[in-house]
Amino acid sequence: MLYAAMIDLSRVTNYYVACGYTDLRLGIDGLAAIVMTQYGVELQEDSLFLFCGRRTDRIKALYWYGDGYVLLYKRLSNGRFQWPRNETELRKLEPQSFRWLMEGLQIEQPKAIRKGKKKDIFWL
Repeated sequence: MLYAAMIDLSRVTNYYVACGYTDLRLGIDGLAAIVMTQYGVELQEDSLFLFCGRRTDRIKALYWYGDGYVLLYKRLSNGRFQWPRNETELRKLEPQSFRWLMEGLQIEQPKAIRKGKKKDIFWL
């Protein structure tokens, strides 16, 4: 009987987007080389790196899981990802921005409620 290992992504606390275009023909070694040489970042168990090619209906994600790399691939059947294309940098996302991206929304929502500072409440 064949058992698939469960991949626990709950340890991911850092989400990174490789802005711009990435050649999605690259596999694990090619994408890991981009992360380490082009961006100077080490792959760690708490980090997920996302890549998108010219077609915005599919992405690849690279994740270091204990004893090796995991390559995840997602292709949408309907719609496109709102991928940040105007920069050639590695951009760190907040968990909420990651969820928006996976739901087909832009990573920066102009009408979203942002975190604020605590204010004193004065009773009259």
